Amino acid sequence: MDFLRYAESAAALLNADVADVPALTAHLANRPWLLDQVTEADCAALVEFQDDLRQVFAAAGDVPVVVGGLNDLMQRHPVTPMISDHDPDHLHLHVASSASSVAELLIGEALLGLATLVCDLGPGRLGVCAATPCTNVYVDTSPNRSRRYCSDRCSSRANVAAYRARQRGIAPVPTP
Repeated sequence: MDFLRYAESAAALLNADVADVPALTAHLANRPWLLDQVTEADCAALVEFQDDLRQVFAAAGDVPVVVGGLNDLMQRHPVTPMISDHDPDHLHLHVASSASSVAELLIGEALLGLATLVCDLGPGRLGVCAATPCTNVYVDTSPNRSRRYCSDRCSSRANVAAYRARQRGIAPVPTP
């Protein structure tokens, strides 16, 4: 398992519209083997999971809240990892393929990736975009833990707004 890929997939899942089958299948476009298995129940489970997981990202850096939130989610959604040997020279972990639904599989991948990331790199690697009015989340994989925006687009937009405010002589609204 590439835990960064799973953790980044967790952020992408949280930022995605999964409210109905067409939206969820659009989110899963790069995983065509799952598309015909998507149900309305998966959508409902993932929307509920998004609400719970957002609290973990919003608490980034607050170790007890992040760890407690992830532990609570892992208790409610048990994850069963398995060692994958499809490349014998590169053994790695995957979420067990015995998940009974698409939602279970996506939730398991998200939790396993985020738990590994938090243990290896710390809870400060999770965040919510600092650009107004964006509410997307991100996983900070930068070497110096300096990421504040979910995308280059939000970063550029915030920088342009700050520049224009300086040109007008107005102090920009500070971002956290």
